[in-house]
Amino acid sequence: MARLRETDLYPPVKAHLEAAGYTVKAEVGPADVIAVAGDDVLVVELKAGFSLTLLQQAVARQAITDAVYVAVPRWQGRAGWKAFKGNIGLCRRLGLGVLSVRLDDGFVQVHAEPVPFRPRKSPKRKARLLGEFARRDGDPNTGGTRGKVMTAYRQEAERIAAYLAERGASRGAEVARATGVARATEMMRANHYGWFERVSTGVYQLSDQGRRLAGD
Repeated sequence: MARLRETDLYPPVKAHLEAAGYTVKAEVGPADVIAVAGDDVLVVELKAGFSLTLLQQAVARQAITDAVYVAVPRWQGRAGWKAFKGNIGLCRRLGLGVLSVRLDDGFVQVHAEPVPFRPRKSPKRKARLLGEFARRDGDPNTGGTRGKVMTAYRQEAERIAAYLAERGASRGAEVARATGVARATEMMRANHYGWFERVSTGVYQLSDQGRRLAGD
């Protein structure tokens, strides 16, 4: 079977756009396809399959117009649909429209309409990130590493452990005041690293593992 070419997609896409009232021309400047109807300008990037290159080209065309589509051959099989569906979601996040082309009969289906690119923000994620940034003491990690990360939580736990190593069993409120870790009692109760053990209500000391950490 002959290898699929991007040019095979153009006639069905052109016919689809002309049926919608556009005047269509190919290879105008950097764009694969430009369609114009009055003041409306639409760009389509053609590819034999989804790729990073296709998405980069389509995003670059958003400097021309908000109405940018990608057009690719229609998927085949269940696995093909699963991958195609995932790429539709990605294109929606980028503000890109998506067209699929069934080459045996030229049928073009619209799966997503383009919209102005406005990344959705998550105030909760931002607050969580900035909270970690503010609580973290200094800059103990190296950017880009896949190794063990020193978090603000671990730094606070280490401060609590150091205090207990020096003072022995202590009430949570006392530890919180002395270390500046407001959630000291909660952290000792949760005992995420196994360093603490409860002596009595609200009173904690280092566990054997915690003493080894402290070098006792």
